[in-house]
Amino acid sequence: MGKSKHRLLSLTALLLAVLVSLFCSSFAEIIFEERFEDGWQSRWVRSDWKRSEGKAGTFKHTAGKWSGDPDDKGIQTTTDARHYAISAKIPEFSNKNRTLVVQYSFRLEQDIECGGGYIKLLSGYVNQKKFGGDTPYSMMFGPDICGTQTKKLHVILSYQGQNYPIKKDLQCETDKLTHFYTFILRPDASYSVLIDGRERDSGSMYTDWDILPPRKIKAVNAKKPADWEDREYIDDPNAVKPEGYDSIPREIPDPKAKQPHDWDEDEDGIWRPPKIPNPAYRGPWKPKKIKNPNYKGKWKIPWIDNPEFEDDPDLYVLKPIKYVGIEVWQVKAGSVYDNILICDDPDYAKQVVQEVFANREIEKEALEEAEKVRKAKEEEVSP
Repeated sequence: MGKSKHRLLSLTALLLAVLVSLFCSSFAEIIFEERFEDGWQSRWVRSDWKRSEGKAGTFKHTAGKWSGDPDDKGIQTTTDARHYAISAKIPEFSNKNRTLVVQYSFRLEQDIECGGGYIKLLSGYVNQKKFGGDTPYSMMFGPDICGTQTKKLHVILSYQGQNYPIKKDLQCETDKLTHFYTFILRPDASYSVLIDGRERDSGSMYTDWDILPPRKIKAVNAKKPADWEDREYIDDPNAVKPEGYDSIPREIPDPKAKQPHDWDEDEDGIWRPPKIPNPAYRGPWKPKKIKNPNYKGKWKIPWIDNPEFEDDPDLYVLKPIKYVGIEVWQVKAGSVYDNILICDDPDYAKQVVQEVFANREIEKEALEEAEKVRKAKEEEVSP
């Protein structure tokens, strides 16, 4: 009877958890999700930007060389030293009073040398056939790699028509596996950056972008009060120097020294043993230290309210988003974009990551095999 009751309670708890999950997800909104399945071309517009100069690259619909699932296709850059620009119109939305989640997967199948791997959210009207590097955007997010030194993860937000990069030095992944990049922006202006579903960094728009003046500033004209005690230890005022302390000599004759047998006082004078340090000598007397009862700590310049700070409760609000776009330059092509998601539910975004990464080990094995084949070909070519 006890075990049956326990099973019933467990099943009830599980059912409640499922109902809560369904209840919460019913309020979540998926604004745009692109898995690049059949029909994706009807949603995306290839830009003609740089085409007349012969510098425009094209995307190929493919799963790539070592996808964890050969049926899971994305779009891949194809030609070296080209500009790539493509965009999709999405249902217009505002992130006012709601959480914004932007996520996508990105895989480097090439030694990129130098190039971007970010995406952009665009507001207002955009001529998609002319979408390019000069097109204004509301957010730019994702990797930017150049050589071995630059492995930057951009988070650039637009505020009142000006772009502001995050002040933190965020790093992206540079290996050849699929990685998910997630940016979460909340109505309290806090944010999180996740890579592969794990939080890499977090903070606030108030402090991590130079958009608004800081709330607090240092009172540069402040001076330490004259009675401020910043000595943690002081001499013990009750300490008394021992009697005869100052009469203890620094050195004493070496008691073990012996007069040389050939010493001649008539010629050499009176023999005196050499001096050695006196083990009883302790140096100049100093009173012992005690805790200062009036210690207030190290004085620091105080922070005061910044008279130039004027709060904007809509700091986090982007202009209504109408498009999502990819606009990058790559020296070496071969990057695969996939699983683009814009929603207001971080849990759903994490669910997508887990779903794709169910094939993570298969992808790793495929990459290892591809690397073996590549190395074998290189050995055949080399003399």
